[in-house]
Amino acid sequence: MVTSDQRRRQLAREKYERQQANRAAARRKARRTMAVIGAAVAVVAATLIGLVVGGVFDSKETKATDPTDTPSSSPSPKQSPPAMAIDQKAKYTFDLKTNAGPITFEMDAAKTPQTVNSFKSLADKGFFDKTKCHRLVTGGIFVLQCGDPEGTGTGGPGYTIPDENLDSLGKPNDQGQVVYPAGTVAMANTGQPGSGGSQFFLVYKDSPLAPSYTPFGRIDAAGLKVLTEIAKAGTADGAQDGAPKNGVTIEKGVVTKN
Repeated sequence: MVTSDQRRRQLAREKYERQQANRAAARRKARRTMAVIGAAVAVVAATLIGLVVGGVFDSKETKATDPTDTPSSSPSPKQSPPAMAIDQKAKYTFDLKTNAGPITFEMDAAKTPQTVNSFKSLADKGFFDKTKCHRLVTGGIFVLQCGDPEGTGTGGPGYTIPDENLDSLGKPNDQGQVVYPAGTVAMANTGQPGSGGSQFFLVYKDSPLAPSYTPFGRIDAAGLKVLTEIAKAGTADGAQDGAPKNGVTIEKGVVTKN
């Protein structure tokens, strides 16, 4: 026979266990979401729960700094963004020749002039050549993050650029998120406004994120297929967030006007 005191203790214990389970689930969800996309990931990871993410990133600088590639310990930018030198009414194509296959995406200068101008300037200087795509996320969000000259999630161009085109993905839901559709290319950042640099992430499956990452490109069908194959192999350690199991290197990055 269970006494009333025993029943109360049992109910209290069950309530505590439910609370602990809910808190653990919330922490896992926060780690997955905030660990996305880059320097922002590093920043988010460092700021959140000591993970690395990419939400979607710049501490060490040999070439440049990027929002998704900038952890919280990253130094302040020391340079100014490149002077505007593109046709803001035109479309540009970014061809990434990787060891896994070509990934090509179109950029709209009318919607994201600062971003396209920066990427054109960096690509013309060979900034992205021989760099690694250092981060793959396979749970919660589905992205491959690239653009860090250090290959660690802490590098960038030495300057930051403003956010652009943030309202293009629609109105946020009750959780403050919008869907970044498969095929989207967006800027990584530190989680702070205007903290983007050179790191960017490629979305291979619809991903819910805060509307804080400049969407500036659209991957073609062939490139999305390459990206999906990279994701299928998973991460090096089998975790949902880490370096790709099959290392991905950008052998050459070229931006051309259409």
